[in-house]
Amino acid sequence: MNFQQLRIVRETVRQNYNLTEVANALFTSQPGVSKHIKDLEDELGVELFIRRGKRLLGLTEPGKELVVIVERMLLDARNIKKLADQFTQRDQGQLTVVTTHTQARYAIPKVVTTFKQEYPKVHLALHQGSPQEIVQQLLSGEADIGIATESLDNEPELVTFPYYDWHHAVLVPAGHPLLNEPELTLTALAEHPLITYHTGFTGRSKIDKAFAEANLSPDIVMSALDADVIKSYVELGLGVGIIAPGAFNPARDQDLRLIDASHLFARNTTLIAVRRGHYLRGFAFRFIELCSPELTETNVRAAVAPHRENGF
Repeated sequence: MNFQQLRIVRETVRQNYNLTEVANALFTSQPGVSKHIKDLEDELGVELFIRRGKRLLGLTEPGKELVVIVERMLLDARNIKKLADQFTQRDQGQLTVVTTHTQARYAIPKVVTTFKQEYPKVHLALHQGSPQEIVQQLLSGEADIGIATESLDNEPELVTFPYYDWHHAVLVPAGHPLLNEPELTLTALAEHPLITYHTGFTGRSKIDKAFAEANLSPDIVMSALDADVIKSYVELGLGVGIIAPGAFNPARDQDLRLIDASHLFARNTTLIAVRRGHYLRGFAFRFIELCSPELTETNVRAAVAPHRENGF
């Protein structure tokens, strides 16, 4: 068994058993991929993939168990290199953080600024994606740290830590009738066209749940991936916005008004996530601590350590 065979097994699963895509991803040929798979099966004495003719359709039971081991071995191989770098280039390297637009735009700029001041030689790669894309980049090892409100705590291979709590707020143009309400209600809100986040982003599920529990059917005329788009269309008078309050800046958004709605919508918790067993450099722990001082290196390191079975 060699390293290339392990990479081919993992990539075959990732590419939905399309050997052409596997070959492209690994910069090799499709016949070469097929030969590596056959050689590995011959060496192990079991079939790893379910076949129909020359096509691969899925994993056999031995194949499913092997993939778990392969993922762990490849993760450890990457960890070895990071371990060496930690002691030879302590203040140099790359940290990859993947997050949503809202977090990148409003939550972490101060953290990024302080981090770059402390580690000027570390290349900080900041990627934006959907919550599901964040999960996949963490699991694949493409990213070291993920930050989002959705999806992260649903994946057992990820360890999550609370970053901050927040409630949605309502955004209206200056002079809007809702500003005259003694206390904002869901009924009053549902009388207006609404603009808010796309399903699966920035706590949208909490908004839908609140209206459903009140037996209301709001008219959501637009949905967007980020607050900047929502604010633009609220400013144009196309509807009432429901946003994360951190996205509102009175100095910049002078024609808009923010109405507290913490009594209407359930609390959201934005999370920081890392893959269990993923080796974090010292500067990665520092980035997390800058987000939340309670998340010290000692606490995070203990939580991220892989669970070993039978002493391994």
